[in-house]
Order: sequence, then structure tokens, then C-alpha cells
Amino acid sequence: MATNNKLKKVKAGRDHIADNFYNALSLSDMAQHAHISPYHFLRVFKDTYGETPNEFLIRLRVAHAKKLLITENHSVSEVCEHVGYSSLGSFSSLFLKQTGMAPTLYRRKLWALSAEPFCFPAQAIPACYARHFLGK
Repeated sequence: MATNNKLKKVKAGRDHIADNFYNALSLSDMAQHAHISPYHFLRVFKDTYGETPNEFLIRLRVAHAKKLLITENHSVSEVCEHVGYSSLGSFSSLFLKQTGMAPTLYRRKLWALSAEPFCFPAQAIPACYARHFLGK
């Protein structure tokens, strides 16, 4: 169990990840904002949040990519760059692993459900999920 001081430090590192997920972040960068060593940060982060800092970073990036794929007319390559990946292959592979479908298929399926372009299909998505997903 992490002490209160360690929790504050790990939260600072987590906040740094959340605020800068679209940039290239290394474990050292994340740990530096927590003011603890990288491997200690990794251990305490996993104990505290149940996922590694990298898993958290991937989850944030994929969630933001989902939003961009639905609400914007950017290409998948542009979405890839917007969420912090330099490799389209890595992005597509992580997106597929997280969502169960490729980014293009994800976009195509949700756009097919919507009556208006670049809008979430409100009738197909529960309001609580849409609120969480859109941040509204």
C-alpha cells in the first residue's frame, strides 16, 4: 500500500500522462514528474491504478482516437499522429487490441449508425457512455 506522499507523487505522474498523452512519453519522463525513479514509479503506479503507465497511456490515446474517428474527418494516419503515435502500424495494432476492430472499421460502423455526419449515433449509444466518451 502506497503512502499518502507516494500517492501524491504517482498522481502527479498520472496527471502528466493525461495532460500530455499526445506527445512522445517515456517511462523516465513520467517518473520525472512524479519525482521518483522510473522503476519505482512503474511499480507504485501499477499497485495504485491496476495498470502500468504505458497501459494507461495507450487507453487514453485509443479513447481520444475513437472520439476523433467519429467526430472529425481526419484520415486514420492523421488521427494516429494527433494521439501521439508516429507509426500507423503500431497505432492500428493497439487500436485493434483495445477495441476489437481496426480504426477504419470502427469509424465505418459508427458512422453507419448515425443520421448526421461526424456525430455519434445517439440512438445506439447509451447517454452515460456518450457523456463519458465525449467528456460532456
